[in-house]
Amino acid sequence: MAAGIGSRYGGLKQLEPVGPGGGTILDYSIYDALRAGFDRLVFVVSEASERPVRETFGARYGDRVDLGYVRQELGMVPEGFAVPGGRQKPWGTGHATLVADSAVDEPFAVINADDFYGAAAYRLLADSFETIDIGGADYCMVGFPLSETLSDHGPVSRGICECGPKGQLAGTVEVEAIIRQEDSVLGRDRAGASRVLTGNETVSMNFWGFTPSIFSHLRERFVDFLESRAVRDADDEFYLPGVVDYLISTGAARVRVLEGGGPWYGLTYPEDKPEVVAGIAALVRRGVYPEMLWD
Repeated sequence: MAAGIGSRYGGLKQLEPVGPGGGTILDYSIYDALRAGFDRLVFVVSEASERPVRETFGARYGDRVDLGYVRQELGMVPEGFAVPGGRQKPWGTGHATLVADSAVDEPFAVINADDFYGAAAYRLLADSFETIDIGGADYCMVGFPLSETLSDHGPVSRGICECGPKGQLAGTVEVEAIIRQEDSVLGRDRAGASRVLTGNETVSMNFWGFTPSIFSHLRERFVDFLESRAVRDADDEFYLPGVVDYLISTGAARVRVLEGGGPWYGLTYPEDKPEVVAGIAALVRRGVYPEMLWD
């Protein structure tokens, strides 16, 4: 998903160089995905990001892997609906995944373009696809320890995973304004109540593994979202984790949590960049990545 503008970051994080050879986080994601066995890339872009994404990544990878582009636009709503007056924000990660329906017809991964998930995360997901039923609704998610996904430069929001037996996801609880404070990790839930966290909680960073069956579920839930919420709140978003939670609660899908990915790095704030650069440089020195990914 590469349609976001990055309001807190102040620009297109998808194109921010972080590697010693000028590679972006998305370059590393592509490199890890290809060597894990993925063979097609689909970029979900916006009007603002499409041209730079095409020019940058199309030039680097267009002659070596199958590329696709789909546009996420505010006007992409089902027949009979209109964009509420005053709405300017995109519809969210659930909608970003839904618009890829026309370009995907096999098991696939969903990632954020500005999250570095580590090579192991892609191998975990690729291995899980070896036994997946392409027509079923057994999905998976790569989880990460909360403490490894925080920023020292401002608060973050995370989906805290509740896991049942055998690593099955029971649901996620959105916790906002999460910060480190001395020896504690503090946040608040959607109702504004304070939460004290350990930092060991497993969180969702939007690294999902789906079969194409997810698209019909997303389509149905997007209609419900537009009918019940979007007309009341011009800034409300149709979040992918919320759809997954609903499918789990109704028994329409099962989601297995995969752990062991990482290291995770992210660009939430401009001040995060030196830590991301240092982390990737260390991986290059260890031989995990070459200096120039696309040579």
